[in-house]
Amino acid sequence: MRRRTRAGSGRTTRFLVILAVVLALCAGGFLLLPAGRNLIEDTRDKLGKSKPVTPVRVEASAEVPGRPAGNATDGLSNRYWGAPGPGASVTCTFAKPFRLVAVIVTNGASTSPEDYAREGRALRIDLEVTASDGRKSVRKLTLIDKPGPQTFPTGISDAITVRLTLDAPAGLDGDRHLALAELEFFQRS
Repeated sequence: MRRRTRAGSGRTTRFLVILAVVLALCAGGFLLLPAGRNLIEDTRDKLGKSKPVTPVRVEASAEVPGRPAGNATDGLSNRYWGAPGPGASVTCTFAKPFRLVAVIVTNGASTSPEDYAREGRALRIDLEVTASDGRKSVRKLTLIDKPGPQTFPTGISDAITVRLTLDAPAGLDGDRHLALAELEFFQRS
């Protein structure tokens, strides 16, 4: 014998279940939107090409005579910014906001091993990036005590100023000062 059911039975239940699933997906998408946006930007950084960007102004909180902060962004690794000690910072200001995808730091007085060891070096740098809306992103960069460029991926959007503060000195004894040969900044092209 067949069981008879009323027309429309279960339709309301099905509708409510579908509605609940759609609402849950919308809520999940809304809550995960920032994480998803960051994932997309990071993927674009890794898959895309980058190009150098040059600051329009470079200022230091302190510098050794004859070793101005501008030497750190002049494109030459045999001239350096000389800082009297830890805590000194260099601030680079850019013409327009950009996505900072990487920073390359060439530590010490030069890439030459002999010249590198002549002055002190910072083994940690506090990187503070200020966005065009005033937001600040802070990272601690740990450097290896060896001559040559060291690359640090950043992935920070709308960068307008970058301040690097030297810390954890090595080889800072006698008449020596901290040396930072070159800073290079890269944006997504």
